[in-house]
Amino acid sequence: MNLDAQGLPTGYVFDEAWEVTPRQVKAALEEGEALVLIDCRTPEEHRVARIEGAELVPMQDIPSRLQELAAHAEQRVVVHCHHGSRSMQVAAFLRQHDFEDVRSMAGGIDLWSVDIDPAVPRY
Repeated sequence: MNLDAQGLPTGYVFDEAWEVTPRQVKAALEEGEALVLIDCRTPEEHRVARIEGAELVPMQDIPSRLQELAAHAEQRVVVHCHHGSRSMQVAAFLRQHDFEDVRSMAGGIDLWSVDIDPAVPRY
């Protein structure tokens, strides 16, 4: 996979209003920024590969756990999945429910593995 200067696949159409790159997430975590990282994949996927510190909340559980997640509504929230499609849907759902700063991690955990931490298995 060829990556551009931002660490995104060559030709990836990045939407900064809705997404952050894995590099931006890594930098925020390293700087100790108050960031809530939500993994919206399935428990099976989470067992295969995960990002340290991410909270597993499977996509199908988001609506039923909305009250619990509301504690993060005023914090910076980044949602990730395998490649970025589900996390974009979850980000949109959370924005509709008054989350102020929520974005999807572009490329998901797969791009995280390629660009940030090759110890995280790809599947």
